[in-house]
Amino acid sequence: MNQITPTKTFHLILIKPSHYDDEGYVIQWIRSSIPSNTMAAIYGLARDAAKRKILGDDVHIIISAMDETNTRVKTHQLAKMIHESGGHGLVALVGVQTNQFPRAMDLARECRRAELQVCIGGFHVSGCLAMLPEMPSDLRQAMDEGVSLFAGEVEGHLDRLLTDAYARHLDPLYNVMKDPPGLEGQPVPYLPAHVVHRMSGSRTSFDAGRGCPFLCSFCTIINVQGRTSRFRTPDDIEQLVRMNVAQGIRKFFITDDNFARNKAWESILDRLIQLRVEEGIHCRLTIQVDTMCHKIPRFIDKAGRAGVDRVFIGLESINPESLEGTRKHQNKITEYRSMLQAWHGVGALTLAGLILGFPTDTPESILRDIQIIQRELPIDLLYFFILTPLPGSQDHKELYEQGVPLEPDLNAYDSVHVTMPHARMSKQDLMDVYRKAWDIYYTPEHVAQVIARAKHWQFDMNKVKWMMWSFYAAESVEGVHPMDSGLFRLKYRCDRRPGFPRESWVRFYARYGWDIVCKHIRYARLYWRFHQAYRRARNGIASGVEDVAMRPVEAKELDMLELYQTTPAAKIVSEKAKGKMTTVPPMAPMA
Repeated sequence: MNQITPTKTFHLILIKPSHYDDEGYVIQWIRSSIPSNTMAAIYGLARDAAKRKILGDDVHIIISAMDETNTRVKTHQLAKMIHESGGHGLVALVGVQTNQFPRAMDLARECRRAELQVCIGGFHVSGCLAMLPEMPSDLRQAMDEGVSLFAGEVEGHLDRLLTDAYARHLDPLYNVMKDPPGLEGQPVPYLPAHVVHRMSGSRTSFDAGRGCPFLCSFCTIINVQGRTSRFRTPDDIEQLVRMNVAQGIRKFFITDDNFARNKAWESILDRLIQLRVEEGIHCRLTIQVDTMCHKIPRFIDKAGRAGVDRVFIGLESINPESLEGTRKHQNKITEYRSMLQAWHGVGALTLAGLILGFPTDTPESILRDIQIIQRELPIDLLYFFILTPLPGSQDHKELYEQGVPLEPDLNAYDSVHVTMPHARMSKQDLMDVYRKAWDIYYTPEHVAQVIARAKHWQFDMNKVKWMMWSFYAAESVEGVHPMDSGLFRLKYRCDRRPGFPRESWVRFYARYGWDIVCKHIRYARLYWRFHQAYRRARNGIASGVEDVAMRPVEAKELDMLELYQTTPAAKIVSEKAKGKMTTVPPMAPMA
């Protein structure tokens, strides 16, 4: 049977937008840090749709993927490419979070002026429709300007979207929130190597599952993806691993909000272990887990054997009152140290998030808590967020219904700006303590202590030094969160947010050039400080103070450590834990 040669072309252009800095310039790097799973998931689905020729045997579907955090988006070139191919195409702005929505709309407007079809999907659209009683004005305006919106997960619905786009008849809104798909056997997330190599470390991502059983009030995951665990099969995971290894990619960020609660975690880890042992396919994995994951039999041991070497942990707070107020009941401060030591025992670096701005917080209590963490918890890298009522969360819904004045600029909803009033701190107070938190944690003394711990656990001390330096430098030098950072900041004179003046060539490049010089001087000075700390730790120059965080966990410490005695709520928790806790020897470091 003769194959039909495609005579028509349809361009599907996937764009993961960035967002603006405080001066209105797009935050962009030569290499960015966090890969976009949404873009990988949709690219994989689109490849499958193209293979099945869902637009007809005579239509060639060309898929392009652009992450704006590391790739400049030139809408006029996209328009030229689509129009020269016959005018069939769709620009899909994917995985758009609330802080990225203004930038997404600015790109969408440029595309609409060039008569391109545009669709925006992601957590902002889905979260608003999931939780708010009526559609907010920003989404209504988008549809009024001819931009289609997609709410929900695209599995099982991409064929319809592409067919509508090919017919040039997109619906204003595709709302599939009530139809969450199963993930078993779905086309797996995938991005071409040239896209992955624009990420630092050439790390790609995939979701092994979706949904989280917990009820954290600041979380959008549970209201967009639900609380029921849906997961890919071990065969799916093996397929995507082999596809990536074939193109030289062996580093993965598993983006499940809580991989420990993925009901298929054990079979997935078993398959990854099998690939390592039987075929020598050694992958390096980064996962996200909760603070009670060490209570799951075999979980941490198998994660280490499967190749997990970095773990993101939602610590959020060491104050039980704050945890209770946000319905994060699963976090037990009496378990924190055991959990962290267990991860170190299998060779995994721990990265923990601390949220600032809970109702009971004050500048003094925040700084006190950070110092307690330094002394009593063996965390490697600590990063900070400002409590933010993201659309799609229970917090946002309640504040919206109460009429509480919230920050109107969605670009500020990046968890490093203050977006809602606080009972005990002014907006400036909270911003000041947020910046000071980084200075307090990443002192040369504490950097040396963390590197000394790495030496004990037989970690690569130099790698720990570089990671601590990059985390602190992102905030202190570049003024961005480490999760929003990358290698060498790029700025383009014409890529400035509408409403900000366009600078002259002379002024822009003079400022940009001087900024580069000054920043690299600060980078060098900061590196020298961290390298000196590294040398002290490497040479065994101790502070003379016992490192409490490295001691075996003992029941008697419930009456001794500040973690359990500083606040009334902590004392109550420690009293309840007495009699239940036994001495837990730390796991031996991996060879």
